[in-house]
Amino acid sequence: MDLGLRDKVGLVAASSMGLGFAVAEELAAEGAKLIMCARGEDALIKASDSIAEKAGVEVLAVAGDLSNKDGIDRIVAKAIEKFGRVDILITNTGGPPSGTFDTITANDWEAAVRGLLYSVVEMTRLVLPGMKKRGWGRILNVTSIAAKQPVDNLMLSNSLRAAVTGFAKTLATEVAPFGITVNNILPGYTATERVEDLAKALAEKEGIESSAIRARWESEIPMQRLGRPEELAALAAFLVSERAGYITGSSIAADGGWIRSLF
Repeated sequence: MDLGLRDKVGLVAASSMGLGFAVAEELAAEGAKLIMCARGEDALIKASDSIAEKAGVEVLAVAGDLSNKDGIDRIVAKAIEKFGRVDILITNTGGPPSGTFDTITANDWEAAVRGLLYSVVEMTRLVLPGMKKRGWGRILNVTSIAAKQPVDNLMLSNSLRAAVTGFAKTLATEVAPFGITVNNILPGYTATERVEDLAKALAEKEGIESSAIRARWESEIPMQRLGRPEELAALAAFLVSERAGYITGSSIAADGGWIRSLF
């Protein structure tokens, strides 16, 4: 299936590893040009070089912090300088610390708001005018199953992923006449560094092995296993493609059936 992504320009946030890297790799395989960004420059350059060599596409790596305006401005400016436009924006940030309401500080809340919500709003603000002018664009936010069915001990993620969902749904209606779609993709428990760190944190809290936490999660998933990053990446590539031009304002999970709600 030709997704119509060849020579499109995609900006993929937090793409040096994990889900972001898998999404960037999938877009590159479809022939898209990439801007990859992350805070750690060494890991980012290694990841971008790997994708460029494997897929034979142009890849720009820009290190920066998406939780502050200067970092966001610099990343988008470099993208425009290199490619002249951004056709596809995939927002993605590392998950905030786990914890309950009683254990989370005011500083934790502020940092999570900037990382999870502010970064999405500001990146969108910078790329949207060009998308409107060209009459085509794709915005896809990588959120979490926590946006739809809250996860115990993830107070920050549960709250702010839902905020991103509300933002995206509202924006989708506003920009639909311009040929722009806005969607969210909800990863379930997936074999990434983030999920391993979460398992270790929960294991330490409960005084058990992290393997027991992973087994518990797997028992709650109808498919009885964690997801693979490339499975989510395939869905992401479709949602930002020409083929998905009539899908907007949606939140679609890749969770092995973990979410139990009907809608």
